[in-house]
Amino acid sequence: MLTIIGLLSTTFGVSVASALLPLISVELFAVGLVLKEPEIPWWVLALVIATGQIGGKLLHYYAARGSIRLPGIVRRRRDKPRNGGRWRGWLESFRENCRDRPIWAGAVLLVSAVASLPPFAAVAFVAGWAKVPVTTFLLTGFVGRFARFGVLAAAPAMTPWI
Repeated sequence: MLTIIGLLSTTFGVSVASALLPLISVELFAVGLVLKEPEIPWWVLALVIATGQIGGKLLHYYAARGSIRLPGIVRRRRDKPRNGGRWRGWLESFRENCRDRPIWAGAVLLVSAVASLPPFAAVAFVAGWAKVPVTTFLLTGFVGRFARFGVLAAAPAMTPWI
């Protein structure tokens, strides 16, 4: 039987892995853990998961910013110059909005961190590319992820039929 520290360490690892690989669901892991080990305080679980999630998403952020060199298999080839297109225009508009309206940028990050709409992995990447300040990314992302996983971890205790 794992100790509470062992369970929280495993939870941290799963949360980092799920931040990097979207096929891993830390939400399912957290619900299963809360149902199996209800003595873990919801806020401790939310703190551990939010910390791991932001740590993993920070790699996306810095990769988009160009601070981390990605392996060749992941990088885009630059054979010919590109004119852009619809996505390029949208990204440029997003970058300008982030620069001109920092409160708006923080609100988008916070909503995405809580609701995952738009997906927080994509927003983390775009925030790095748009050069949103790292403190804004860390604070809004952490608060949003803590709120998301706090509600998720506390929900089973609030439902009387479980």
